[in-house]
Amino acid sequence: MIQPEASASDFEQAVRLAWLNRWGPEATSGMVVCAAILRSRQLIREQVDAVLDRHDLTHVRHEVLACLAVAPEQTLSLGRISRILRSPPATVTNAVDHLEAKSLVRRDAHPTDGRTTLAVMTDEGSALEARVAADLNREIHERIGLDDTERTHLLELLRRVDAAVRG
Repeated sequence: MIQPEASASDFEQAVRLAWLNRWGPEATSGMVVCAAILRSRQLIREQVDAVLDRHDLTHVRHEVLACLAVAPEQTLSLGRISRILRSPPATVTNAVDHLEAKSLVRRDAHPTDGRTTLAVMTDEGSALEARVAADLNREIHERIGLDDTERTHLLELLRRVDAAVRG
């Protein structure tokens, strides 16, 4: 039995051993990989959120700005943003509402499709997105702790995990 004052690594070892005894080596190694991915995701997400908080942005609102920043003429339909972000349309609409209230994005009617609304990044939105991107790059992306070869390899491995999870 693990004592309450046991370290996190002691706990992790006990979990691995219990999992191994119950489920076998393949399930155990898979569980360890999943736990490591989730832990890394959480740590990175906390760092990203800290940067976004300084700029008074949520994750979704930043993603909308980031999509618009790389879009032709910094313009996309709300539906396209929803598909790119894999977010429900209502979530995108809410994010655009908030960004519009801060004059970071404006809505325009589509020139040829009256049913479609476009989100257009304003100069203020473009400037903010550039500042946020610079902060994220300096504080997180450039300090990820892997060289280019390792980053490429990790991306290949994560693509394989994605494909396996999707079935």
